Amino acid sequence: MQVTTIGLDLAKNIFQVHGVTDDGDMSFNKPLRRVQMLPFFAKLDPCLVGMEACSSAHYWARELSALGHEEKLMPPAYVKPYVKRGKSDAADAEAICEAVTRPTMRFVEMKSAEQQAILCQHRAREMMVGQRTQLSNTIRGLIGEFGITIRKGLESIRNFAQSIEDDNGYDLPDVALSVITSLCQQLLFLHARILRLDKAIATTAKMDHRIRLLQTIPGIGPVNASAIVATVGSAHQFKSGRDFAAWIGLTPLNKSSGGKERLGVIGPNV
Repeated sequence: MQVTTIGLDLAKNIFQVHGVTDDGDMSFNKPLRRVQMLPFFAKLDPCLVGMEACSSAHYWARELSALGHEEKLMPPAYVKPYVKRGKSDAADAEAICEAVTRPTMRFVEMKSAEQQAILCQHRAREMMVGQRTQLSNTIRGLIGEFGITIRKGLESIRNFAQSIEDDNGYDLPDVALSVITSLCQQLLFLHARILRLDKAIATTAKMDHRIRLLQTIPGIGPVNASAIVATVGSAHQFKSGRDFAAWIGLTPLNKSSGGKERLGVIGPNV
């Protein structure tokens, strides 16, 4: 019989596919190498393909959609309850195949290549900001051992790094000065790269009317607006504004039971 639903367990090289027919009978559950993936799905009639929304999922969703299949991505946390017992690729693929057919399952919208390109900017910026903070804390700790303190704030540490770069005569041992100078140069380099990324994000933001519209909200700039659009997309997966607010963590966690309403901390309720 014709395969109607497939559960696809993603990986780097070895993928697992679990297919069932319209009456629920298993048609296959087998591994596929990366080079076998597209030829395998190209031979199948269009069907429903379920995947966990993990690394590379959006790429494969776009590829399978181009072949005529209906792709649906699910949060891994929502798939886990359908794993019967143990942990294996075959069991995971079967669980995905079962979960994708549930009428109450919540799905993740497929991201376009353009959305993921914008997210590349944000992820790179987030990484660089973290590295800059690490460098700042390291420099403050090292120079503190020599009785030198720096005021709080990015501008203060940046000015100190620039003064070290300009050799403004801090009384430090040569070995320590060499190390701190190297760290200060790295901090200034990262700061310049972050500023260039901010300009690139702002330039990209001008090209999308949705990003420009979000920037009309007080407190929302090009960085936050482009991150929201790139992450959420069309937002059709949210039934209401409350669903969206819960997804980004603006509503309290509900732990009510026995007729007693208990609202917890505000955090992501996905």
